[in-house]
Amino acid sequence: MTRTLAVHDMATNIQAVRERITAAAGRAGRDPATVTLIAVSKTFPVEMVRMVVAAGLRDLGENRVQEAVDKRAAFESATSDGAIASGSAPRPTWHLIGHLQTNKVKTALQTFDILQSIDSLRLAETVSRQAIAPVDVLLEVNVAGEATKFGVAPGDVPRTVEQVGRLEHVRLTGLMTVAPAVSDPDAVRAVFRTLRELRDAAGLTELSMGMSNDYEIAVEEGATMVRIGRAIFGERPELAQ
Repeated sequence: MTRTLAVHDMATNIQAVRERITAAAGRAGRDPATVTLIAVSKTFPVEMVRMVVAAGLRDLGENRVQEAVDKRAAFESATSDGAIASGSAPRPTWHLIGHLQTNKVKTALQTFDILQSIDSLRLAETVSRQAIAPVDVLLEVNVAGEATKFGVAPGDVPRTVEQVGRLEHVRLTGLMTVAPAVSDPDAVRAVFRTLRELRDAAGLTELSMGMSNDYEIAVEEGATMVRIGRAIFGERPELAQ
């Protein structure tokens, strides 16, 4: 069961993912150190987040704002009480990778260090108005044009990047996408390649793409951030309704 994983098991999983990132980066002639591994703990308990941090990962991803609020509070409370080793360990960086509603922007700004899912100019403007200091964001792009996905259309990226770049309290660092779910990971290579080309044309740095089933292809195509849940934590439990 996923909830019985020990720190050693988590470290083994993380090492396996890192080795595959290194191999994929090598195939593309890239330095694997340029790829940030983000552990996505959606629906997993805070105890497993502590294990990931104890195993050496410092970037944590969450899909839901309220879940992240509760989880981060519990994590930091345990840390301050000495429940995990490390008064001197670097503080984790929390990434929002799920859809952000405008009415949750204030809470998200208090919870996350990086907002990866800015999917419209309107949302970026709301973030800028409510932020008290510049916040790092990524622009989400719906490369495949899926009706069930959020994000700016590829053709609107240049204009949106320019508009978001003018906002006072938003620091746009790159692009993000969620590729279609397919049985053959290589089938989404064109999606990742398109996002990279859009990123390069916009003169941005970060490229967040790739999850447990396709992150090696994403790295080969230039990902600087990969968002990994199942390959680290195991099969995902469902939250009680």
